Amino acid sequence: MTGFGRGEAAATKWNVVVEIKTVNNRFKDFRFKMGSALSSLEFDMRGQLEKQFKRGTFDISVTYQRRPDAPTESSLDTAKVKAWLETIMPLLEGKVQLSASPTDFLRQDFLKEEESDKGQELSPLVLEAFTKAMALLKTSRANEGLSLVNKLQEHLADYEKLLLKNEVLKGQYPEMMKEKLTAKLNERMKDFQVDQGRLMQEVIFYLEKLEIDEEINRAKIHVAKLRDVMKGNGEVGRQIDFLLQELGRETNTMGSKSAHMEISQNVVEMKVQLEKIREQALNLE
Repeated sequence: MTGFGRGEAAATKWNVVVEIKTVNNRFKDFRFKMGSALSSLEFDMRGQLEKQFKRGTFDISVTYQRRPDAPTESSLDTAKVKAWLETIMPLLEGKVQLSASPTDFLRQDFLKEEESDKGQELSPLVLEAFTKAMALLKTSRANEGLSLVNKLQEHLADYEKLLLKNEVLKGQYPEMMKEKLTAKLNERMKDFQVDQGRLMQEVIFYLEKLEIDEEINRAKIHVAKLRDVMKGNGEVGRQIDFLLQELGRETNTMGSKSAHMEISQNVVEMKVQLEKIREQALNLE
């Protein structure tokens, strides 16, 4: 299912934005785009998504920037300078005079490890923004799911209309078969009188082979179950797929057994509606 969620969080120094985009996927796939300072958060974020969503491809983007009004801080790590002096001074033992200017301590060795500090400062903000984005994503996917279910119900209603038409049309079988067999007998045996009793036996024989009552009744049951599933919660996508397989089986049997032109045409359209439901159902969890 497609969806989008965006969350923001701010503190004295940083503004953080987390965006999560999803598209349909039978499985779960996570793609993170954030700085190396935040890589330690990926495991936790992935775990939260795993719990909340069943499937989909998730693109998680984390951006941050320093606030314009953030207080400026020196990048010099005074603890490192102090430690260096405490180490070097005893070694000199007063034999060598140490001379140093403040600029000597601006080398990388004496600067703060900004990435590490940045990660510690940003982590709680990122998780806060991520939680907000995930909540909005869940709402977004739920709203899309509702729209998809409404569309599925429309296709199912079209299928059911055709199914009911076939139920009416199958009542025309006896007369249709009688006329068909009578015409053939009259054409091939013009000099013989048709035995009506024998003819009806043949009609009944053909009707038994062409009977689609069981298929129609089973299809009705599957339609009712499918409608209930669409109204429910949970992993409806797999349940819909199973019921579509059953409906497809019954529909194909109707088509193979039918000797009625209009029923055959209806079966073709019924299969089209089932395929539309199947395509849309792929987007549901």
